[in-house]
Amino acid sequence: MQRKNMEWLWRAALISAGLIGAAGVAAAAAASHAGQSRNLAAIAAICLAHGPALAAIGLSRVRTIPLGLAAACLILGTVVFTSDLGMREWTGHGLFPGAAPLGGLGMISGWLCLGAAGFRLRES
Repeated sequence: MQRKNMEWLWRAALISAGLIGAAGVAAAAAASHAGQSRNLAAIAAICLAHGPALAAIGLSRVRTIPLGLAAACLILGTVVFTSDLGMREWTGHGLFPGAAPLGGLGMISGWLCLGAAGFRLRES
């Protein structure tokens, strides 16, 4: 996949950063009013950590395949994991069996891809 064909991914990283960041703030506010909700606190922490990372990736002038893969993994992992926690909070059951470990694996993979992207950097 050529880098020019991946421009949609950088845009998706920025859009996701905004949505995930907003969800993090909303979850933090809800957790402060809902009492001892571990799920809402976890959603807030995860979103407020991954949203800025996605913003940095989306705004970066570096356009490598490992960085694009990091963005994709972070987006999908965060959405699946936090959606599973939200479903557990509001409906009492998960998104689908294995959603939390799958989402967690996606987020871990994203961070590892982000680290691997450092090996692909070249001085201009």
